[in-house]
Amino acid sequence: MDDKQKYQLKRLINELSKYRARHTELVSVYIPSGYDINSIINHLTEEQGTATNIKSKTTQKNVIAALERMIQHLRLFKQTPANGLAVFSGNVAEREGDLDVRVWSIEPPIPLNVRIYRCDKEFVLEPLKEMLDVKDFYGLIVIDKREATIGILKGKTIIPLTHVKSAVPGKTRAGGQSAPRFQRLRELAALDFYKKVGDIAKEAFFGKPELKGIIVGGPGPTKDEFLNKNYLVDELKRKIIGVKDITYTDEFGLQELLEKSEDLLQNEEVVKEKEIVNKFLQTLSKNPHLVSYGFEEIKRYLTMGAVDTLLISEDFDDEKSDELVKLAEASGAEVHFISNETREGAQLKQFGGLGAILRYNPDGGY
Repeated sequence: MDDKQKYQLKRLINELSKYRARHTELVSVYIPSGYDINSIINHLTEEQGTATNIKSKTTQKNVIAALERMIQHLRLFKQTPANGLAVFSGNVAEREGDLDVRVWSIEPPIPLNVRIYRCDKEFVLEPLKEMLDVKDFYGLIVIDKREATIGILKGKTIIPLTHVKSAVPGKTRAGGQSAPRFQRLRELAALDFYKKVGDIAKEAFFGKPELKGIIVGGPGPTKDEFLNKNYLVDELKRKIIGVKDITYTDEFGLQELLEKSEDLLQNEEVVKEKEIVNKFLQTLSKNPHLVSYGFEEIKRYLTMGAVDTLLISEDFDDEKSDELVKLAEASGAEVHFISNETREGAQLKQFGGLGAILRYNPDGGY
């Protein structure tokens, strides 16, 4: 699923989520991929007949009108799209008694495997919402002798799970302790700590088929000591895809580990997002005449065909986003939606949530 598909799906979900009916009169239909669309039309026609038995005349009118609008819309399709079709129809007038029957449809980015027909007070959106829920993740472990932090990378977001401090004494021994005895105490405390971290990792990652890999980081030899012994169960050791030298072992360490692991995650969304935002910032620094930010200026440059790449924050105004996306499509510009939860997303927010890399200097010169 690419950025544009995600945006369109989120946009539809957000719009349909706003509507609530007074009675069960909003119609949701999910047609699985490969299913005969004519069978659905016949079923909806039968439901129209059944709707004449609804006691409330207002509800009856709204249901029949919604079904009729949906049937007319489905007749525009010669066959069910490759990934199936989700269709929604209903009277969304704000005042009771008024009629404003609308219809929406989308071919999902992921094949539908459910068939649903439902009349309710709200549209059925769970199958579409599930498509936006990123299930695969990477495990992240950062560790030294003082502390460890375990988290996950899910989509574009780092989610810290557990931070644990060790009981390993510092390198300065108390008076009266012999050096060998003190060293032995440090080693025993370290072993207990490694075991604790291994147990936490097992609880977080073991038996999770959606775990794509584990990356471990930390300063010095601690991470290697942790990995070279059997503190991680075999299944998790086999999932390790990289070990990185980093400075920090708190939540910032998780971010540092991600930055040092771009070679391992080059096909993941979070790395691609980082690359495109960094390209925008580097171009701004070296060739400021080849970047733009601000809605009106970017809109003007899109109209001129001067924009090569458009960056939009995910929470930027929907209507303005739609307007810019349409202009980008018309001019062949790439569009990237940038997460609000990453460092790169925060950087783009400083520019008002919009940025553009230009093909040429619109005000003269290349």
